[in-house]
Amino acid sequence: MELTDLGFNSWFQDFATELHQPEHQIARVTAVDRGGGLIRNENGEVPSELAGKLRFSTHASADLPCVGDWVFVQYHNAGALAIIHGVFSRKTFLRRKCAGKTVDFQMIAANIDIAFIVQSCHYDFNLRRFERYLVMANEGHIEPILVLTKTDLITNDELDRKVKAIRESGITTKILTLSNTTGAGLDDLRQFLVSGKTYCLLGSSGVGKTTIINRLIGRNEFETKAVSGTGEGIHTTARRQLILLDNGAMFIDTPGMRELGVLASSDAIEDSFNDIHTMVANCKYTNCSHIREKGCSVLEAVKNGSLSEDRYKSYLKLKKESEFHELSYVEKRKKDKAFGKFIKSAKAQLKK
Repeated sequence: MELTDLGFNSWFQDFATELHQPEHQIARVTAVDRGGGLIRNENGEVPSELAGKLRFSTHASADLPCVGDWVFVQYHNAGALAIIHGVFSRKTFLRRKCAGKTVDFQMIAANIDIAFIVQSCHYDFNLRRFERYLVMANEGHIEPILVLTKTDLITNDELDRKVKAIRESGITTKILTLSNTTGAGLDDLRQFLVSGKTYCLLGSSGVGKTTIINRLIGRNEFETKAVSGTGEGIHTTARRQLILLDNGAMFIDTPGMRELGVLASSDAIEDSFNDIHTMVANCKYTNCSHIREKGCSVLEAVKNGSLSEDRYKSYLKLKKESEFHELSYVEKRKKDKAFGKFIKSAKAQLKK
């Protein structure tokens, strides 16, 4: 195996050439746990730990290694343990606002080529959630593909109506439909899987993400559970991990996410709502808020029915949420920076 088999290419090589130290080797993060994880290079996979300097000099948790990252490491104990000394720049990424009231980024995975956004045709189907996942993928410059699972639980007519609803909402992303039970549609998904490329499964608990991976590798390697009687997913995947398939493609399975907060994603929102963004150019005022202005092309589209009110409201909600969290995040970073300067100054005074 070579590093190129794990996704290493000229984009990362340019970074490595600039910052590589003679004592460091290059590896890819395949799993992250508290205080450590697993890394893999051409010789195999071993446990890893963060170097003290990296841990304590990194101010934002989002800058620490996440699954899919390329890192600089030193091997110890005859190659049985790796110490991570640095993280490569990320070509693509998946991140969200931290759950709860904390205004910060949480990294999900990095250096992904395609994100499969998975929803069940049964209980989980939700257009607004699709839109949030699309914003997440577009923000990280990752190609999104929508996957509707559990097609065996509904009729063909019902499936056609769901696909039509997605299209009529303004979402133009590729759509795959499949059943983990019958295997229908899995070959369509396999056609996207290329050796050396990295893929990610995003979606709520219980929509069949881990089962898809088990079907792709041909055995029940990873634990799955049936959904509850209400259709609510049951968490099974406990951590994000990068899995190498027999054909050389790589998959990152992720735990289901109940919260999908948007933070600093204005460009991604425009990409995800391209139909609305195209209308904006025809608004009478360049600073149009699309709420009450006369001559607003977006409001006119809602009025004449060419834009659904639900999609319009979703656009406004995500835009407002992103702007609010971005302002809060900027304020937080200012406070963190000021506190850092205070600590530095205090240490300098103590040395005198």
